[in-house]
Amino acid sequence: MQEFNQKFPTSDACLDHLWQVHFTDKPCTACGLYDGFHKLSNRPAYQCQCGHQVCPLAGTPFHKSTTDLRTWFLAIFFMTNTRSGMSALQFQRISGVTYKTAWRIFKQVRLMMGDDDSLLNESVEVDEAYIHPNPQRRSTAKPHNSKVVFGMIERGGRARVKHVKSSGERVLTPEIEKNISRDATIYSDEYGSYKLLKKRGYEHLTVNHSKQQFVVGRIHTQNVENFWSQFKRGIYGVYRHYDAKYLQHYANEYAFRYSNRKSNTPMFDLVLKNLVAFTQ
Repeated sequence: MQEFNQKFPTSDACLDHLWQVHFTDKPCTACGLYDGFHKLSNRPAYQCQCGHQVCPLAGTPFHKSTTDLRTWFLAIFFMTNTRSGMSALQFQRISGVTYKTAWRIFKQVRLMMGDDDSLLNESVEVDEAYIHPNPQRRSTAKPHNSKVVFGMIERGGRARVKHVKSSGERVLTPEIEKNISRDATIYSDEYGSYKLLKKRGYEHLTVNHSKQQFVVGRIHTQNVENFWSQFKRGIYGVYRHYDAKYLQHYANEYAFRYSNRKSNTPMFDLVLKNLVAFTQ
C-alpha cells in the first residue's frame, strides 16, 4: 500500500500514468507533434498545441465510470502483485466500495488479462483438471457437477487455460489445434483424449501416471501440474466459490500471472496495455 500510495497519490497521477503507457510515444494525429500535449485542468483529457484533444479513458472500462480511477488502479495493483489474487469481498474491505462495485471492477480487470491468439510452440505440456464450485469437494477425480478446465503450458513460457464442456477427444483436440503450433512437441499423460495427436501431425510424448511414472528424462507434465496446484489453491482458498459462467475469467487471471512472471515490464503496466478500443 505504501508503494501504491507513493506512485499514485491522486486520480490525476493515475491518469498521467495511463497517458504515459499508451500515448507518450505517439504523435498527435492532427499535426504530427510528439511532445505538444498538456493536461487540461477541467477534464480528464490532454490537448495538443494545435488544439486537438485526446482522452486516455475513451474506449476503456474506466470511461464514464462513477468509480474513482485510483480505485480501479488499486484493484489492478492487488490482482497483479498477489500470487493467488484477491477476492472482491476483501477488496471491498480495503477500498471502501460496495461489494457489487468491487465484483464488477474485478470482472473487468480479468477481461483485460485475456491472452492473445498467438500459437504456443516448442515444448508444450497439456492436461485437464476438474474443479467443483463447492469448496468442500476438492477431489482430483471427476466429482459430480465439476467443471472441466484444459491447460496448455509452454515450458518456460506462457500458459493458456480454457473452460471446456468436457474432457473428451472431440473437445480437447480442436483446442490443441487452435492453440498449439504443429511444430511443437506435446507432453501429456496417457489419457485417451490425446491418443490421436500423432495422427494430427504432432510429436507427442507421454508418461504413464497409473504406473507411478512421472518423469522420464525430458518427458513429464510437472509444469502444468504445478499450475493446477496454484490455480486450485486460489479458487478454494481465496475465492471460496465460483459461478461456472465466470470460470474462464478466473482462468485468464491465473494464466496471465503465470505467462508474465518473467516479464521485464511490470504486470500492472501489461494489464493497462491490454486496454482495448483506445480512440483519439
